[in-house]
Amino acid sequence: MRVVIAGGHGKIALELERLLAARADAPVGLVRNPDHTEDLHAAGAEAVVCDLERAGADELAGHLKGADAVVFAAGAGPGSGADRKDTVDRAAAVLLAEAAELAGVRRYLLVSSMGVDRAPAPGTDEIWAAYLRAKLAAEQEVSARDLDWTVLRPGGLTDDAPTGQVHLAPPSVPRATVTRADVAAVLVALLDEPRTAGQVLELVNGEVPISSAVRSLLN
Repeated sequence: MRVVIAGGHGKIALELERLLAARADAPVGLVRNPDHTEDLHAAGAEAVVCDLERAGADELAGHLKGADAVVFAAGAGPGSGADRKDTVDRAAAVLLAEAAELAGVRRYLLVSSMGVDRAPAPGTDEIWAAYLRAKLAAEQEVSARDLDWTVLRPGGLTDDAPTGQVHLAPPSVPRATVTRADVAAVLVALLDEPRTAGQVLELVNGEVPISSAVRSLLN
């Protein structure tokens, strides 16, 4: 399986690339910074330098040719302002969807965030509120397209070791944390199960093995 991952140098993306490469799939990471390509190579991924805030849909579609699926795992990151929450977390996700349509790639996984469907509490930091608005808008715009999309909303992210045990279900899952490694493993399981297309799923660590959690979505 050839999988193109937007935000290819992020922590979830690098773990996803390692998992895919370990089973002889062909991960491809899109990165803005050429200095990050060696880290992708070390993870077993092909690296493609492409700035999603500057690229057009036709250019990006060229990088998707021959892919079986795309994953949007990009984000403006800490320290960025509200404007970049929109240009990366929303607009780049939509650009990837448009490019996927042009390239004939139907499978699209969008990494979003728990909490996007609830109004921010009074006093919420404006940058965080902008991030949630951008993620929700990305979900809405991507899901309106003719793609086999799945939205994954992780809870609070940690760098702990993977547990392989999760609570994965449609909203609303009680908010908790989840390891980035487990998020990556769930993405692999969703790629392997195309019947999860059209679902919005929330994810935290729990007590159910990942494979069983994904199978339960099909019942």
